[in-house]
Amino acid sequence: MDENLGVSEKEIIEFRKKKLEKIKAKKLNPFPSKSDKDYTCLEALNDQKNLLKNEKKITLGGRIMALRGHGKLVFADIVDQTGKVQAAFKEDILGKDFELVELVDVGDFVDVTGPLFITKMGETTVKVEKLKVLAKALRPLPDVWHGIQDEEMRYRKRYLDILLNPELRDLFVKKAKFWQTIRDFMIEQGFLEVETPVLENTCGGADANPFVTHHDYLDIDVYLRISMGELWQKRLMVAGFDKTFELGRQFRNEGVSREHLQDYTQMEFYWAYANYEDSMALVEAMYKKIAKNVFGTSKYVMNGMEVDFDKKWAKIDYTTAINKAFQIDVLKMSEIELKKLLKGKKIDFRTTDRKGRLIDLLWKQIRRDIAGPAFLINHPVEVSPLAKRKEDNPRLTERYQVLIAGSENGNGYSELNDPIDQADRFSEQSQMREEGDIEAQMHDREFVEALEYGMPPTTGFGVSERLFAFMVDKPVRECVTFPLLKPDKPQAKVKRVRKNKLLPN
Repeated sequence: MDENLGVSEKEIIEFRKKKLEKIKAKKLNPFPSKSDKDYTCLEALNDQKNLLKNEKKITLGGRIMALRGHGKLVFADIVDQTGKVQAAFKEDILGKDFELVELVDVGDFVDVTGPLFITKMGETTVKVEKLKVLAKALRPLPDVWHGIQDEEMRYRKRYLDILLNPELRDLFVKKAKFWQTIRDFMIEQGFLEVETPVLENTCGGADANPFVTHHDYLDIDVYLRISMGELWQKRLMVAGFDKTFELGRQFRNEGVSREHLQDYTQMEFYWAYANYEDSMALVEAMYKKIAKNVFGTSKYVMNGMEVDFDKKWAKIDYTTAINKAFQIDVLKMSEIELKKLLKGKKIDFRTTDRKGRLIDLLWKQIRRDIAGPAFLINHPVEVSPLAKRKEDNPRLTERYQVLIAGSENGNGYSELNDPIDQADRFSEQSQMREEGDIEAQMHDREFVEALEYGMPPTTGFGVSERLFAFMVDKPVRECVTFPLLKPDKPQAKVKRVRKNKLLPN
């Protein structure tokens, strides 16, 4: 049976190790390679009428999450991924094997074999005729009823947090369904799923600070991608593909907030012979399908705002919204004038920020009050280095962002396929990097060369797991199974090895 209260964890571990040795002394393997499980808990409950009628013996496998009783009758809760079933251990049924019951604890994995019966309390129960230990737990679980209260400990021991919190477990089941719905939707629309490089010589496709690592064999520094293969998928448009998408992990060496992580999942698609208006229609249909398939509703409360995916999606003009809010025309303002305005509004900016970054800071003051869903359109060229210019106003671009609950939850545009214009914009971005803007984009000359071979009119779009976090109204970090943390103990310095030689740290 489990340990008494008031005993230290160290004493409990020693006590359980002694039990482990006693199990071994019985010539039993406390860590066998296979279970005899032939029913899940849910299957047993769903089929209980038939199992009771035929007195069929079944084997359930799972973790003991509670032990009750003593002496000649002990009850246990056996839990697997599908649910919980009670098990009854009786001395007159198990005989000498009843001694093994005294050697199991809450947290142990076991097989229990026997027929089902219904207790006087009406609970479906296995009358255990055989008990098999699958894995002896040496450490005690935290309080099953209260779980782990310390936030950092919850993240550090996430496996226990999930084990003790069924709602959190259900959250990750929903998240898997969220991404599967997106994948299925894209495939149904005729898109081909592709894989593009995670390690890049030149990272692009977004305004972000990349992680840098070293490729020992090639002896070069490389970047972890900051987009879901944007410039690679566009190369595939050059190669003759019409519709592609990729779903995977990307990395940005930036801060953590309610909406931001350093590594996260994103989906991006690229669609040849279509423009941003076609893309908007497709994205709206996809979001509505996610709402219906994953959550079964179109209405949500996010960030304290009511959001209904089924209502008409508004279109908000980028520069008009800023001009209305601040009584200015951002297209006509110089960098000096914009910095003066920001300073007067007490909005922080960097001295190296160019016009595009300054305009975007103004927009962010407006965005936080928009519930949506809505499309933000007509972005200035300065904030959209990869988007195609509008024919009727070349100072603006054919770009859109999905606005939900005061944040951007999706970004798309008609892709720039003019290699000369693209090279010019990359040059400006490179200058911004040299002046200290670490989020400005790099000049990818190989991509420009690919465009010189010709890329058809193409629209692209990307959405990250931020959307899921908003739909469940939780910080994005809470929606990650194992968020990155600082180590709880000092790390030893890693020595890199190349060609059998130690490299300096």
